[in-house]
Amino acid sequence: MLRYLAADYTDPSHPPGCLLITAATNCGPGSQDVKAGLRAMREETKASFAARIRADVDAGLLPADVDADGLAAFYAAVIQGMNQQACDGVAREVLERVADAAMAAWPESARQGPL
Repeated sequence: MLRYLAADYTDPSHPPGCLLITAATNCGPGSQDVKAGLRAMREETKASFAARIRADVDAGLLPADVDADGLAAFYAAVIQGMNQQACDGVAREVLERVADAAMAAWPESARQGPL
Protein backbone atom coordinates (compact mmCIF):
# COMPACT_ATOMS: atom_id res chain seq x y z
CA MET A 1 0.00 0.00 0.00
CA LEU A 2 2.78 2.45 0.86
CA ARG A 3 4.50 1.93 -2.49
CA TYR A 4 1.17 2.37 -4.28
CA LEU A 5 0.62 5.65 -2.41
CA ALA A 6 4.14 6.83 -3.28
CA ALA A 7 3.24 6.36 -6.93
CA ASP A 8 -0.28 7.78 -6.65
CA TYR A 9 0.65 10.83 -4.57
CA THR A 10 3.29 11.83 -7.12
CA ASP A 11 1.37 10.93 -10.29
CA PRO A 12 1.66 13.97 -12.58
CA SER A 13 -1.81 13.34 -14.06
CA HIS A 14 -3.47 14.89 -10.98
CA PRO A 15 -2.59 17.24 -8.11
CA PRO A 16 -0.14 15.73 -5.60
CA GLY A 17 -1.21 14.07 -2.39
CA CYS A 18 -4.61 12.99 -1.15
CA LEU A 19 -7.76 15.07 -0.91
CA LEU A 20 -8.94 13.35 2.29
CA ILE A 21 -5.77 14.43 4.04
CA THR A 22 -5.33 17.96 2.70
CA ALA A 23 -8.80 19.20 1.74
CA ALA A 24 -9.64 20.84 5.04
CA THR A 25 -6.32 22.01 6.45
CA ASN A 26 -7.32 25.69 6.40
CA CYS A 27 -11.05 25.68 7.13
CA GLY A 28 -12.96 28.68 8.32
CA PRO A 29 -15.78 28.55 10.86
CA GLY A 30 -18.36 27.82 8.14
CA SER A 31 -16.54 24.68 7.03
CA GLN A 32 -16.19 22.83 10.31
CA ASP A 33 -18.66 20.17 9.17
CA VAL A 34 -16.42 19.40 6.18
CA LYS A 35 -13.37 19.27 8.41
CA ALA A 36 -15.14 16.93 10.84
CA GLY A 37 -16.34 14.68 8.01
CA LEU A 38 -12.85 14.34 6.57
CA ARG A 39 -11.42 13.65 10.03
CA ALA A 40 -14.05 10.92 10.49
CA MET A 41 -13.03 9.33 7.18
CA ARG A 42 -9.37 9.32 8.25
CA GLU A 43 -10.33 7.79 11.60
CA GLU A 44 -12.35 5.09 9.81
CA THR A 45 -9.31 4.27 7.70
CA LYS A 46 -7.12 4.02 10.80
CA ALA A 47 -9.73 1.77 12.47
CA SER A 48 -9.70 -0.45 9.36
CA PHE A 49 -5.91 -0.73 9.60
CA ALA A 50 -6.19 -1.71 13.28
CA ALA A 51 -8.90 -4.27 12.55
CA ARG A 52 -6.77 -5.87 9.85
CA ILE A 53 -3.75 -5.98 12.16
CA ARG A 54 -5.89 -7.58 14.91
CA ALA A 55 -7.13 -10.16 12.41
CA ASP A 56 -3.52 -11.03 11.54
CA VAL A 57 -2.69 -11.34 15.26
CA ASP A 58 -5.72 -13.61 15.76
CA ALA A 59 -4.68 -15.70 12.76
CA GLY A 60 -1.21 -16.15 14.22
CA LEU A 61 0.45 -14.14 11.43
CA LEU A 62 1.66 -11.45 13.83
CA PRO A 63 2.86 -11.81 17.42
CA ALA A 64 0.19 -11.72 20.13
CA ASP A 65 1.74 -8.65 21.79
CA VAL A 66 1.38 -6.37 18.75
CA ASP A 67 -0.27 -3.04 19.63
CA ALA A 68 -2.77 -2.89 16.77
CA ASP A 69 -4.01 0.63 17.55
CA GLY A 70 -0.50 2.00 17.94
CA LEU A 71 0.71 0.33 14.76
CA ALA A 72 -2.33 1.60 12.84
CA ALA A 73 -1.72 5.15 14.13
CA PHE A 74 1.94 4.89 13.13
CA TYR A 75 1.17 3.89 9.55
CA ALA A 76 -1.59 6.51 9.32
CA ALA A 77 1.02 9.10 10.35
CA VAL A 78 3.46 7.76 7.75
CA ILE A 79 0.78 8.03 5.06
CA GLN A 80 -0.16 11.55 6.12
CA GLY A 81 3.51 12.54 6.08
CA MET A 82 4.00 11.03 2.64
CA ASN A 83 1.00 13.06 1.47
CA GLN A 84 2.48 16.31 2.77
CA GLN A 85 5.87 15.59 1.26
CA ALA A 86 4.22 14.87 -2.12
CA CYS A 87 2.40 18.20 -1.87
CA ASP A 88 5.78 19.80 -1.18
CA GLY A 89 7.12 18.32 -4.43
CA VAL A 90 9.11 15.33 -3.15
CA ALA A 91 9.80 12.73 -5.85
CA ARG A 92 8.27 9.27 -5.94
CA GLU A 93 11.66 7.68 -5.30
CA VAL A 94 11.96 9.55 -2.01
CA LEU A 95 8.48 8.44 -0.92
CA GLU A 96 9.40 4.87 -1.82
CA ARG A 97 12.39 5.16 0.52
CA VAL A 98 10.03 6.41 3.23
CA ALA A 99 7.84 3.36 2.58
CA ASP A 100 10.86 1.07 2.88
CA ALA A 101 11.87 2.68 6.18
CA ALA A 102 8.31 2.42 7.52
CA MET A 103 8.16 -1.26 6.66
CA ALA A 104 11.28 -1.84 8.74
CA ALA A 105 9.01 -1.08 11.73
CA TRP A 106 6.52 -3.81 10.78
CA PRO A 107 6.51 -6.58 13.40
CA GLU A 108 8.09 -9.89 12.53
CA SER A 109 5.70 -12.60 11.56
CA ALA A 110 4.81 -15.02 14.31
CA ARG A 111 5.60 -17.79 11.82
CA GLN A 112 8.59 -16.98 9.64
CA GLY A 113 10.41 -13.68 10.21
CA PRO A 114 9.48 -10.32 8.65
CA LEU A 115 6.42 -10.29 6.42
